[in-house]
Amino acid sequence: MKSATLGRIAKTLVETYLGRDPGKRILEGSITRGKSTSIEAALWFSDLRGYTHICDRVQPNEIIPFLNDYAEIVISTICDEGGDVIKLIGDGTLAMFTAGDRSSACRSALSAARKTMQRIGEMKQRRAASNLPETDIYLGLHIGEVVYGNFGSRERLDFTVVGPAVNEVSRIAGMCRLVDQPILMSSAFHDALVPAPGLVSVGRYALRGVGNAQHLYTLERPANAERSAAAE
Repeated sequence: MKSATLGRIAKTLVETYLGRDPGKRILEGSITRGKSTSIEAALWFSDLRGYTHICDRVQPNEIIPFLNDYAEIVISTICDEGGDVIKLIGDGTLAMFTAGDRSSACRSALSAARKTMQRIGEMKQRRAASNLPETDIYLGLHIGEVVYGNFGSRERLDFTVVGPAVNEVSRIAGMCRLVDQPILMSSAFHDALVPAPGLVSVGRYALRGVGNAQHLYTLERPANAERSAAAE
């Protein structure tokens, strides 16, 4: 009885701090440094718009509740759509979606993106009504090969994903500021969804550290949203 209880506690702790799939692999014994596998995954990288500025103008005791409100929406929505959160980096979130085929993985990631944007919009209204700080997220989506496993030293290991595709998705998220879009998707992500209704090109851009310029895509704005923006 005691052993079973401790096992459940260990499983909960590992999955809570490391994520569901990394936690499962570690409990199964995948703890050897350098043990890794190459997989194809739809990648998600998001962070908060103007986070540094917000930290400078709010009280320190407001920062953690602020981060928790946004993280609750982002993480729960990713998990609900079958994704795995790989790492929390300050206000940033790195996640991946895997499935039997690349189209299904991308569709799950896109569904999570749409729901996240909707839920954050609703939360912003609630926080604004309570005179609490609020903002938006910037989100990049990509698909590619990654190396997934244990990296680090003998004293400290990290179960994560690495590779050019991870660097690329973070660069795509960073481009959101430049093109003033909350979400951007790579050409590879877009092509995996074809047909991809509701997505529009924002142009061709060179990404820092990435060899070739590529078209980036975003969500098409509903007609009523465009009319509201024009009225403002």
